[in-house]
Amino acid sequence: MVIVFLLVVVSVLVVANWYLWRRLFRDTTRRAGALRRAGAVLIGGGWALAIGALVAERAGAPFWLQRTLAWPGFLWLALSIYLLLAVVAGEVVRPLLRRFLERRDAQKRAPAAADVPRPEPIPAGAPSTEAVVTEEPPSQEAPLSPDAPLSPEAEAPTPAGEPQSPSRRLFVSRVIAGAAAAAAVGTVGTGTYGVLNGPGVKRVTVPLAKLPRAGHGFRIAVVSDIHLGPVLGRGFAQKVVDTINSTQPDLIAVVGDLVDGSVHDLGPAAAPLAQLRARHGAYFVTGNHEYFSGAEQWVEQVRRLGMRPLENARTELPWFDLAGVNDVAGESEGQGPDYTRALGDRDTTRACVLLAHQPVQIHEAVKHDVDLQLSGHTHGGQLWPGNLLAAAANPTVAGLERYGDTQLYVSRGAGAWGPPTRVGAPSDITVIELASTRA
Repeated sequence: MVIVFLLVVVSVLVVANWYLWRRLFRDTTRRAGALRRAGAVLIGGGWALAIGALVAERAGAPFWLQRTLAWPGFLWLALSIYLLLAVVAGEVVRPLLRRFLERRDAQKRAPAAADVPRPEPIPAGAPSTEAVVTEEPPSQEAPLSPDAPLSPEAEAPTPAGEPQSPSRRLFVSRVIAGAAAAAAVGTVGTGTYGVLNGPGVKRVTVPLAKLPRAGHGFRIAVVSDIHLGPVLGRGFAQKVVDTINSTQPDLIAVVGDLVDGSVHDLGPAAAPLAQLRARHGAYFVTGNHEYFSGAEQWVEQVRRLGMRPLENARTELPWFDLAGVNDVAGESEGQGPDYTRALGDRDTTRACVLLAHQPVQIHEAVKHDVDLQLSGHTHGGQLWPGNLLAAAANPTVAGLERYGDTQLYVSRGAGAWGPPTRVGAPSDITVIELASTRA
């Protein structure tokens, strides 16, 4: 089944990229040449860099090599998605544009035909004045049909050496391809700037029935999916820290996917996290990417940076319990979530906030009478229409929803995985303000 799945994926990628090359390069040129070859190299080379970046990251290649491949490879991934979407959208515009040009040309020809003088009738018996017409050999230049094929023979230069005008079909193909390329580059450029500029701040009020009046207004800064790695480094971490500290939270919750790499490679990038400041401290739970990078070493590293890891553990704060469980990816290493250990013996009359990386963990939270679960993982879809795929795999993609007596808040995350780009899912740091229904 795995082999069949891989064959299907490869086949889809090959067909999609052939279609992309055809619309962007073959259909916009008169004949085979350097531009078509350059297009094939661009598309093939882009995918080679993208696959190389993914393999290098997973295989733990030298960090300099990861960084060299990551920027062009991951950006190509994002660009290819939106090039394909834009070209497919162009199929709707293509016949409309061609029809518009045909009508415009017909309107231009109509007045010209109306201005041609008609011959006056000759009276009966009058001598004929008809001029003698001599036949000349037909011209070697045939008129260009609007739907003439884009072949070298159909669009070759005239004998005089002057190139013919492109056919209507060639003109339409160039317009559609140019618009698609501009739209894709603009979309990816804007989405990349949004990530590199740092996350915004989102504020959400969450009422908790069990929260005492004294806890009303308690603020938790929730940050997830920072994804420090070959692309997002120390400068980005500093922006995240400065944004969190500017909100002056009572508590900071880092809910997984902090890094994509080892402590050896990314320790300096994560160093600014030592500057996090909150009255009740900063807490951390693992995400699935920590288990790709070496979860144990990162748990120890965040502890050295001043954060408190909650590995299937709970702490009692003055007005509620704060618990954390490991990510489900830890199950393969015998370090998966243990809800009984984290929540089993608690006082259920107290409000409880659970830190769990993946939204799917909400079902266990409901079983253990958790009042609020804080999660990330989905990135809000990151690249539209990725939100549709995220919705198929997660109960909540982003925002606040209720499941029975338990509420779930899912952050879109501060960073990005793979392409440092977001479209339709801006990054955020969320300040959760707890509200007591008794206040």
